[in-house]
Amino acid sequence: MTREVKSTCPYCGVGCGLLVATHEDQITGVRGDPGHPANRGRLCSKGSTLHLTAARAVQLQTRLLEPRMRASRHADPAGPMRNVSWDEALDHVADRFAALIRDHGPDSVAFYISGQLLTEDYYVFNKLAKGLIGTNNVDTNSRLCMSSAVTGYKATLGADAPPACYDDIDHADCLFIAGSNTAWAHPVLFRRIEDAKAANPALKIVVVDPRRTATADCADLFIPILPGTDVALFNAMLHVLIWEDLVDTHYIAAHTCGFGALKTAVRDCTPAWAARICGIDERQVIAAARMFGESKAVLSLYCQGLNQSSAGTAKNAALIHLHLATGQIGRPGAGPFSLTGQPNAMGGREVGGMANLLSAHRDLDNAEHRAEVAKLWGIDDVPSKPGKTAVEMFDAIADGSIKAVWIACTNPAQSLPQQKRVHAALRRAELVVVQDAYKTIATMQHADVMLPATPWGEKDGTVTNSERRISRQHAAVPALGDSRDDWRIAVDFARRLEQRLTPERPSLFPYETVEQVWNEHRESTRGRDLDITGLSYARLETEGPQQWPCSDVSGMSVERLYTDGIYPTADGRARFVDVQYKAAVDAIDARFPLILNTGRLRDQWHGMSRTGTVPRLFAPEPEPALEMAAGDMDRRHLANGDLAYVTSRRGSQIVPVRANASMRSGQTFLAMHWGEEFLSGGAADGGGGHGVNALTSPAIDPVSKQPELKFAAIKVLRADLPWRFVAFAALASDELHERMQALRPLLRKFAFASFVPFGRERTGMLLRAANDGAPAPEIVAALDAAFGLDVPDVLRYDDRRRGCSRRMRVHDGKLIAVALTGEVAAEAWLRSYLESGRSVAALGRLLLAPGNKVPADFTARGRVVCNCIDVDEAAIVAAIGAAPTGITGGALFDRLQRALGCGTDCGSCVPEVKRLVAAAVSAA
Repeated sequence: MTREVKSTCPYCGVGCGLLVATHEDQITGVRGDPGHPANRGRLCSKGSTLHLTAARAVQLQTRLLEPRMRASRHADPAGPMRNVSWDEALDHVADRFAALIRDHGPDSVAFYISGQLLTEDYYVFNKLAKGLIGTNNVDTNSRLCMSSAVTGYKATLGADAPPACYDDIDHADCLFIAGSNTAWAHPVLFRRIEDAKAANPALKIVVVDPRRTATADCADLFIPILPGTDVALFNAMLHVLIWEDLVDTHYIAAHTCGFGALKTAVRDCTPAWAARICGIDERQVIAAARMFGESKAVLSLYCQGLNQSSAGTAKNAALIHLHLATGQIGRPGAGPFSLTGQPNAMGGREVGGMANLLSAHRDLDNAEHRAEVAKLWGIDDVPSKPGKTAVEMFDAIADGSIKAVWIACTNPAQSLPQQKRVHAALRRAELVVVQDAYKTIATMQHADVMLPATPWGEKDGTVTNSERRISRQHAAVPALGDSRDDWRIAVDFARRLEQRLTPERPSLFPYETVEQVWNEHRESTRGRDLDITGLSYARLETEGPQQWPCSDVSGMSVERLYTDGIYPTADGRARFVDVQYKAAVDAIDARFPLILNTGRLRDQWHGMSRTGTVPRLFAPEPEPALEMAAGDMDRRHLANGDLAYVTSRRGSQIVPVRANASMRSGQTFLAMHWGEEFLSGGAADGGGGHGVNALTSPAIDPVSKQPELKFAAIKVLRADLPWRFVAFAALASDELHERMQALRPLLRKFAFASFVPFGRERTGMLLRAANDGAPAPEIVAALDAAFGLDVPDVLRYDDRRRGCSRRMRVHDGKLIAVALTGEVAAEAWLRSYLESGRSVAALGRLLLAPGNKVPADFTARGRVVCNCIDVDEAAIVAAIGAAPTGITGGALFDRLQRALGCGTDCGSCVPEVKRLVAAAVSAA
C-alpha cells in the first residue's frame, strides 16, 4: 500500500517540508509539502532526490546495520570489526567510560555531536554529559558553522534569536546578502528572492562576496571584497551613515546603548580606508551605505562567509550595528537574518548542546542559570568549568587529556580543520565510539565501537529552521536492520552508566518515547526568550510548524522579534560593541601568496555521506577542482585539468586546477565537500588527513571558538607526475557503493587520486590517479580486479616503450569497463559511449587505436546545468544560438525553458541558466 508521510528535509537550514511516499516499508519518492510555510511545496536538487539516497539497494551497501566492535585497535589498527549485540556494545562502552571517569575525572571523556541530530537527540546528549557525567565536554559540528552567529546576536541583541522571518523577503526594499551564496546554499529561499524581485522590480539587492557567485549575478550592487575584510566594509558603511545623517537617532536614543563610543571608533573608517583594505572602489562603499540608509526596510541575509572566521563574532556584530543604527529591525522586511547551515543547528542551540551553553539559551558561566538547570534535572549542580569546543576538543584528544570521545552523526575526520592532527588525535584516543547511520564515513576507520543510528526517513522528533520555526520530522519507514534512534541509543547508554556511577539515584533518563524528551525540553524554556510552553506535538500536528517564542500565556507563535524595541538585556536595550578590523591570522606572504576560500556546491551536502550515494548529483561538478584566476594559472604554467600541489602551513594536497572568471587574482576556491572519501593521495599524510581540510586553518574566533575555514594562505605549484591513470566502469546500483568502499583504501597508494560515482540511468564509478612512477604490480592487479578487468576476455593495447596501455571490457556490444594508462585523451569519448550504453560494435580497431582518434559521430557533452531534466551547458548554448534575432533577456529565458525544460522542476539551476543567457546577450 502506498502512502505519504509528512517530514522535513535533512539538508540545509531552510527547513523545507516534505511529503514522503512509501510502499511496502520502502521510501519511493518525495515532493515538497505545499502546506509547509518554509518552502510552499518547493524543493531543491538535493531535496528532490532524497528518495534515491533512501533506496533499499543503496542503504544495504552504505548503512551500518548492526553494532560492531574492534578487539584492540591499538594492538592491531587494521584488526577486523565484529558484529555484536546492543547489550554487549553498550555494556562495554559503559564499563570503559565509568573506569575513565573514576580514574581520570569527568573531563577525560567528551561528546562531539551534530546539527543534523533532532532536537530530542541533542537534549539527551546534553543532559548525559552535563547532568550525569558532570562534564561540559559536549560540542557540535554547529561550532564550525553557526557559533559566530550565536555570539554576534548575544553581544548586540542580548540573545541568540534571529529576529526576522522568511516572509520579510516579500516586504523588504533592500536585501543585503553578505558571505552567502544563497542561490546554491539555500536554493529554495533564493526562489523566494527571485519571486520578490519579480513582484517588486524596485527591490534593491546588494551582494558582498569575494567571488562573483550565482547569487551575485542577481545583484544591483556587487561588492567583491577581499576575503576576511567584512568588518572594514561594515564599519566604513556605518561611517557613511553617520556622516550623511542616515542614522535613526530616535531609535538609537530610545532602544540602544554604546553608540557614542562606536561612533568615535569608526570616525577614521572612511570609504577610502575600507577601499584599500577590501580591494574595492570607495564609491561601492558609499553606494552600499546609501542603499542601506535610504531604504524603508532592509533585510540582511548572511551565512558562513561571516561566521567561519577568526573574526566571526566581530563580522556579525558589525553588520547588526548597521541595523540598529538605522532602526532596521523589528518590523516587516527589516532585520539581521542569519541563515543556518544545517537542518537543526537552531535546535541544538535551543537545548544548549554546545560546550559553553545550557538548555533554553542559558549561559554556562551564569550561576543562576546553572542552578535552574540543576533543579530541572534533579541534580546537585551543573559543572561550571567550560567544556572543550570542537577544535579544542580534538587538540585535547591529541595531547591525551581527553581519553574517550563519542562521535554522533558527524564526520570530523573530514570536516574539521588541520586534518593531519585530527587523525592523529583519533589514533591516540583510548576509546572512540562512532554513532552514525553510514559506515562509509572517514571517521569510521578510527572507531573502536560502531553504533548504528537511524537516518532521515526512519526517525521521529522535531527540528527548528533558520526562522525559528519548529517542524515535526516523522519516520516514514521502520528502522533498517538493527539501527536505533539517536536519542534512544544515548538513553540506553546513560542508564547503564548510571548503574555504574550513581546506582543509588533514580534515573535521570526515564523517557520511553521521544515526545517525553521534547516535553522536558519544552519545560526548560518556560520564561525564557524561546519559551515554547504553548506548543505540543499535538499542536504541531494539527496546526503545522510554529515559530518560537510561543508561550502558554499568549499561545501565539511570534513571527518577528523586538517589534517593541525591547531587547533581552539587563536594561532592555540593544548594544553597540567595539569591533575593529583585524587581518586574518593565517597571513599571506611570499611563501604562501594565495588565499584559499572554501564553500558549497549546489548539488552536494557536507561530506557527501548522503548526497554522495546519488551519482547524478555529481553531474554539475563531477570531480574536485581548485578554481583560480586565469592569470594566476598562466603565471604558474597551468592549464585546465593540470594537477597542482596546493600547500598551506599545515599540509599539502594535489588537486586538478580550473580557471574561473569569477575569481580575482590572488584568490582560489575549493569546495568544502571533498574529503578523503573522494579526494586522496599520499601528498597529505600517510596516516590520514586528506582533502580540503588538510589545508584549512585551525585559527579560531576568540569569542565563538569557530574555526577560520574561509581563509588559508597557500601556494600552488605544478605537479609533474608522469604516470597517469583513469578507469571507469558501469555498475548496477546494488553493487556500486560496496565496490567503491572496497576500493577506497587503494587511493592512498598514489600521489593523487580522486574517486567518484557517475551516471543517471546507467551508473558507474570513476577513478583518476597520478604518480611519480608506475605503482607496484599488485596494486595494478587490484585495480583491474576492482573494475572487472581481470578476466580473460578483456581487450588490450600495450605500448611498453611509451608507457601506455588501454584495457576495456565489452558485453553485448556495450562498453562496461575501461582503464587507460599514460595516454588518457580518449577518456571523453569512451566514457560517453559507456555512460550512454551505445553500441561500440561498429568501432572495431578504433577502440584500441593509440592516441585520441575520435569516432566521426561523437559530440562531447557539456557540463550538466539542470540536473532534474538532465540538460547540459552545450545544449543551452546551442538553443540560445538558434533563437531568432532580437529575442533577449526574459523572453530568451522563457524560450529556453519551453524548448529544453531547464529550470522548470526544482529551479535550482535557474540562476546559472540566466547567467548563460546574460553572457550570450552581452556577447551579441
